Amino acid sequence: MRVTGSRGFPPYLTFQMSLYKRATLDEEDLVDSIGDDVYPSSPMQVTLLRGRSSVCWPDTTQRERKLLFALCVVSLGFFICLLTTGIFYKQTHPGLCLTEPCITVASVVMGGLDQSVDPCNDFYDFACGGWIKRNPLPDGKSRWGTFSNLWEHNMLVMKHLLENTSLTGMSKAEEKAQRYYQACMNETKIEELGAKPLQELISQIGGWALTGPWDKKNFQEVLRTVSANYHTSPFFTVFVSTDSKNSSSNIIQVDQSSLGLPSRDYYLNKTANEKYLTAYLNFLVELGVLLGGTEETSRTLMEKIVDFETTLANITIPPEERRDEELIYHKMEAKDLTTLVPVVDWMPYLNAVFTPVQLNESEPVVVYAKEYLQKVSDLISKTNTSLLNNYMIIKVVRKMVSVLDQRFQETEQRFLEVMYGTKKSCTPRWKLCVSDTDSALGFALGAMFVKDTFTEDSKAMVEGMVGEIKLAFEENLKYVSWMDAETKKAAKEKADAIYNMVGYPDFIMNATNLDKVFNDFEVVSDLYFQNVMQYYNFSARVTADQLRKTPYKNQWSMTPPTVNAYYNPTKNDMVLPAGILQAPFYSRSWPKALNFGGIGVVMGHELTHAFDDQGREYDKDGNLRPWWKNSSVEAFKQQAQCMVEQYGNYSINKEPLNGRHTLGENIADNGGLKAAYRAYVNWIERNGEEATLPALGMTNHQLFYIGFAQVWCSARTPESSHEGVITDPHSPSRFRVIGTISNSRDFSRHFGCKAGAPMNPKNKCDLW
Repeated sequence: MRVTGSRGFPPYLTFQMSLYKRATLDEEDLVDSIGDDVYPSSPMQVTLLRGRSSVCWPDTTQRERKLLFALCVVSLGFFICLLTTGIFYKQTHPGLCLTEPCITVASVVMGGLDQSVDPCNDFYDFACGGWIKRNPLPDGKSRWGTFSNLWEHNMLVMKHLLENTSLTGMSKAEEKAQRYYQACMNETKIEELGAKPLQELISQIGGWALTGPWDKKNFQEVLRTVSANYHTSPFFTVFVSTDSKNSSSNIIQVDQSSLGLPSRDYYLNKTANEKYLTAYLNFLVELGVLLGGTEETSRTLMEKIVDFETTLANITIPPEERRDEELIYHKMEAKDLTTLVPVVDWMPYLNAVFTPVQLNESEPVVVYAKEYLQKVSDLISKTNTSLLNNYMIIKVVRKMVSVLDQRFQETEQRFLEVMYGTKKSCTPRWKLCVSDTDSALGFALGAMFVKDTFTEDSKAMVEGMVGEIKLAFEENLKYVSWMDAETKKAAKEKADAIYNMVGYPDFIMNATNLDKVFNDFEVVSDLYFQNVMQYYNFSARVTADQLRKTPYKNQWSMTPPTVNAYYNPTKNDMVLPAGILQAPFYSRSWPKALNFGGIGVVMGHELTHAFDDQGREYDKDGNLRPWWKNSSVEAFKQQAQCMVEQYGNYSINKEPLNGRHTLGENIADNGGLKAAYRAYVNWIERNGEEATLPALGMTNHQLFYIGFAQVWCSARTPESSHEGVITDPHSPSRFRVIGTISNSRDFSRHFGCKAGAPMNPKNKCDLW
């Protein structure tokens, strides 16, 4: 993952707002991630967890229990077989690892394989074919894989911690996390209140044309209210983040906003996306009816909203055209926004959003969507004020659906079933509430999670491994032939300067510091809607407080239980949360081949983001500036074009991938695999060859690549795959494996792939 700024959320709390505000995420991903499954999930995926627990079927049916029992018997038999085989061969095969963890992981690895497939023809099917056959998509899931399985495990841990009110020595912040969870679980109160909390909120904002005539001249007031109090961004988004060209300062930033559907493509390509647009319109109509409108009035109003949003989609700049950050960065003063977007009263707006900080017209601002903002200003000026007001209100409504009664959640569920092709399911409410609590008080909950699951010696071991990956990347850098010596030296200095954060931010383990962060966040035990409103107010105050200040070096953009990792170019740091530092990515008892193939590739992926097509524009101090020689810039672009074309030639369900949009992640995947493999070879040179796993018949070099590939074993609905192709900056899992593998000469050597084989093409793309 590559994080390009906190996008307006407070320090320590950056990631937590994701449940309520969709940023540029893939369906279960936060920004540019190591995984195309990222947990906690994005808003659209989290809502799939919602359901009325009182009417749910049990988590496992009788048929499922029988199936699980049969699988356990088979697994036990396989385990005993491996153990017996291992003991029998121990004397003649002293190089076998016969510890219990080795035998267990060998059975898992073998269970994932499809050995009928030639690894040189299709390494993904070879490594994951067995897993795919044994792991049909669970009901209610649009995708399932290693990331999701680990997040389910982490959620169970968090559930236990949030429900255990007898825990001793808890901080006030941790107690708030438990109260927040309890309020979310109080379905009786939520059902009793029904739509009333949202109806009252809409009335306070100024109402809309759903339930009666509306003819007010309050556009500016409503825009300020929904932006400042409810974190909605109807026409553009305004936030505080690190100044890309001055990484020692936080600054106001303005950008284009997100749409109601995941991508502009859903609106613009109506023929291919008709069923999604229809489902979206019906969803909005049902929300209108639940809020007191008639079917006819609601449909008329929502049709106009979707038409307006389609117009917005037309002027929204696609992500592949925003990858060169030097081109889209525009610094100006606040007063200049009036010329750029004259339809907005900017100074009252900015003072409302960043209250209590007082701003003046000379306040510096960075604009990232100059042409879009000019067009949106013109669009607003030509649009009926009632429609503008209705659009702003529906943006608020969409954010609040998840915290209302069951009728709203069932309505959203029907929409999401169409969007992501999921089968109906009834998942226990506690999963929603765990995710919500992680979203609002994730660092308080993270403190509980770390104390329960994470050990300091694991942190030290992982930090040591990061150092090995960094050294390996720098060694590979020596052999990069297309880069000049001076730029190569500067690149090594940048790699040396990358700041690593592992496990958790230190402040969460100090109760005084943790309580101080959440001191102004008031939480009650029985009013869920009120708690969400309190969080919006709290986070807005903390965000405003960061303006003009030096960015906090140890600020995290993910909570500790998260199953993901990221790199931030403005701080030149990478973060590996405790949530991902577990099997199947890492285990201290596993062969090093699997650890380097798992978490090692994750580390290498994040490090390589510092040198992808966007990260390379930032220097070692996190400043956006030219620091490469022009000759190397041009050579880089030529090398990168190879990957644009390579991945652009892949397709899923006959839908071609966007090689430009996925370029940064593809560069990181390829560089990460290469660095991790060199780090493993270096480890062998220092420590000698390690024992091999029993029954697999593989060398440990082969096991490294198997471990890498099996991290990406996954299943996905066609609808979810479609969403991924048009929104996700990552390639689909299959191509993250075969795309990188087919560029690896070391892979072909260890698997004996003949020249010209599908996994060993003559032409290979090689950057880092």
